[in-house]
Amino acid sequence: MKDLAPQQVPIDADSLRAQVRQKYRQVALDPGGDFHFHTGRRQALRLGYDPDVVAHLPDAASEAFAGVANPFALRRLQPGERVVDVGSGGGFDAFVAAAAVGDAGSVVGIDTTPEMLERARAAAGAVAHGNVEFREGLAEALPVGDAWADVVISNGVINLVADKRRAFGEIHRILRPGGFLQFADIANGRPVPEEAIADIDLWTA
Repeated sequence: MKDLAPQQVPIDADSLRAQVRQKYRQVALDPGGDFHFHTGRRQALRLGYDPDVVAHLPDAASEAFAGVANPFALRRLQPGERVVDVGSGGGFDAFVAAAAVGDAGSVVGIDTTPEMLERARAAAGAVAHGNVEFREGLAEALPVGDAWADVVISNGVINLVADKRRAFGEIHRILRPGGFLQFADIANGRPVPEEAIADIDLWTA
């Protein structure tokens, strides 16, 4: 794939990342807090996740779930597949994937918020899935080798990335030929005024 030039966006990407980290740090530390989005098991069930799967996940993973839809509704994961979860948060979707791909498969969750990574790694011990690990990294620079993944999943994350072209380029790089991208996100069908795009507060509000 041809290397993609950085996308020109009228905001500072580092400042946006810092604000996103702060928002999801709050979710990791106080998942029952007052946010502009829904969290937890009830949200997962509302989005159509399998109730049996949700019931068996530890609180450490399910409490901080803040997804916007169910990426697994697009296609059932197969045993033995290798999966990367971009923006894995507290690990909810990564653990759902780990159960689906089984011991022969592998799941790598990637997140940029240390508190979310700590929560996910703690939950991994409770789930006892030896096929899942969590790495610190950015969507625009995924710490995964070329063509490693059979499937890339993501849930409510790409809308928070300033350089979406770079993020999709990274997803393409780590997917094997013929691999699958299953992501759920927020899309806007109308043009966004330049001054609104430049307002970082609106990206996370």
